[in-house]
Amino acid sequence: MFRLSLAATSMALLAACGQPVQQTPAPEAAAPPAAAAPAEGQVLNIYSARHYDSDKALYAKFEADTGIKVNVRESGAPELLETMKAEGEASPADVIIMADAGALYRFQSEGFTQAVRSDALEAAIPAQLREKDGHWFGLAKRARVIVYDPQLLPAEEVDTYADLAEDRLKGELCVRSSTNIYNLSLLGEFISRNGSEAAEAWAKGVASNFARPPEGGDTAQIEAVAAGQCAAAIVNHYYWVRLATGTTEERMTAAKTSVSFPDQNETGTHINITGAAVSSTSRSPELAVRFIEYLATPEGQTMLTSETKEYPIVAGAPNPEGLEILPGFKQSDFPLTELGPNQAEAQAIFDRAGWN
Repeated sequence: MFRLSLAATSMALLAACGQPVQQTPAPEAAAPPAAAAPAEGQVLNIYSARHYDSDKALYAKFEADTGIKVNVRESGAPELLETMKAEGEASPADVIIMADAGALYRFQSEGFTQAVRSDALEAAIPAQLREKDGHWFGLAKRARVIVYDPQLLPAEEVDTYADLAEDRLKGELCVRSSTNIYNLSLLGEFISRNGSEAAEAWAKGVASNFARPPEGGDTAQIEAVAAGQCAAAIVNHYYWVRLATGTTEERMTAAKTSVSFPDQNETGTHINITGAAVSSTSRSPELAVRFIEYLATPEGQTMLTSETKEYPIVAGAPNPEGLEILPGFKQSDFPLTELGPNQAEAQAIFDRAGWN
């Protein structure tokens, strides 16, 4: 396992929040696609579960460079899915942007994505991080890590995800709801790797160690660890980085905790993506592909990750400011297309385990 020590964290966050602890992983894959010619008078409709000012700047830049008008509908993934169900074949959506492969699977399974081919995207994005038939493409990467209080837990007690189910952590864990797609995807990988019986044993062990009933988002879990309400929590890495590079108060919160990238001596840390799909109802699928190809350029990658603090996927794209305070890590090589089909079983396991 790779982690940040309390001392290293405090120095990085309270002094400058910019001194490197260890180099983050190099972005992957091949060179990105080249820009195409402008397309004056054309319109692209994007349904996005993201809500960042940097995305608005990204859309504006794409408009300025191409002449393609961008309309955006932002909402949560469940709300956008219900919207498309209500709209049916009349849905104006061209591009669907979601923050988890499991969420993209839900749109695909409902018939709202279409298979597309793009030599540029297939060259730029590793096969592990895209749907095999082109129904969706990963564009930014996140790691599901353990944040813990080093004053309460030795580092070796959070080396693996399996540690979280051990009796020694009774009453020490904070988590968000099992219905959250991040947790469903994590358990989805466990099901495929270890089998349903082992996955259920893990979920029951974790649930028996709760310090409180599941509540709040990932940031709330980090804050609970910092406040001493629990000793460890499962979160996506970027929530911690945002605190670590935020206001003075947020940096103080992050400095009370350390970050573990689990299973470094085994399968590697679970990863997931922000990704995009071409809607099955798109009237302009070629424009939709063109936009997704833009997101896979170094410029698009930079704008996509600058505020979120996710890892870029495409080679040549720089890491956003703040990731230098995280160590490099071994990531799981699990194909993300296999996460979605396990969602229903994962939720049933969580329900039986008492992980609400």
